[in-house]
Amino acid sequence: MAGLRYAAAQCAAAPLDIAANVAHHLAFIDAAAREGVQLLVFPELSLCGYELAGMAACALKADDALLAPLRERATDAKMTLVVGAPLANADALPGIGAITFHADGRTSAYRKHFLHAGEERHVKAGSAISQLHDVRGSKVALAICADTAQQQHAHAAAVAGAALYAAGSLISNGGYDKDSAQLAGYAKLFGMGVLMANHAHASGGYESAGRSAIWARGGRLIVAAPGPGELLVIADDDGGRVVPLR
Repeated sequence: MAGLRYAAAQCAAAPLDIAANVAHHLAFIDAAAREGVQLLVFPELSLCGYELAGMAACALKADDALLAPLRERATDAKMTLVVGAPLANADALPGIGAITFHADGRTSAYRKHFLHAGEERHVKAGSAISQLHDVRGSKVALAICADTAQQQHAHAAAVAGAALYAAGSLISNGGYDKDSAQLAGYAKLFGMGVLMANHAHASGGYESAGRSAIWARGGRLIVAAPGPGELLVIADDDGGRVVPLR
C-alpha cells in the first residue's frame, strides 16, 4: 500500500437516525481530510447503530438522496469512504452493508456474508463473499464484523489480491482479545494489511471496546486506539497515529 494513507473512524452512532449520523460522519471526513487521509473506514452499521430490530424502517439504497452529502464530500476530498449501513432488499429482509463512496463519484455496496447467530431473524446475508476496490493503486477488500470470524472470508480476499483487509465492526471488551488476535493472524498468514474500525461507544445494547486498530502485512501492530471514544486511527508508510476528533 505504498503511498496510501488510510484510517479507521472510531465513531458513535445515534440509534436509527440516518440524518444525524450522516452529519456526524461529515465531521469525521473533514477531520480525516485535514490529516491527508485517502481511505476512511467506518464501523459496522455506523449510519444507524447496531439496531437490528429497527433496521428495516431506515434501510437505504446506495444511491439514496439522504447519502448525497457523503457522496459529495468524498468527491470534494478525493477520498474513498466506506460507511456501515442498513441496505434495502426489494423483496426480503434488509442487509447489513458497507457502502463505498469512491473519490471519482461512483458508489457501490457490499452485504455482510457471514452473520452472527440471531442476526438472521432481522437481516439477510449477502451472496458475495468478497468485494475489492482499487484505492489509488492498492486493492482493498471489505469485511463486516462476523465476516472476519471465518478464515475463508479473509482467504478469499487474499486470493483476489487484496493488499488491505478492511473491516467495520462492533466488538465488545469480552470479544476483543480473540477477534484482534484473529485479525493479526490474517495479516501474518495472508501477507496483507488489516484495518478494524470499531464503534466509539455502546450500540444496540453492546458495549464497544473501541481500540480500533491497523496491522501491517506480517502481523505487526502499527497503531491502535487506547480504548473507547471518538477518534481517527491513521496509518501510512511512516507508521501510525491516533487523532482525537475535535
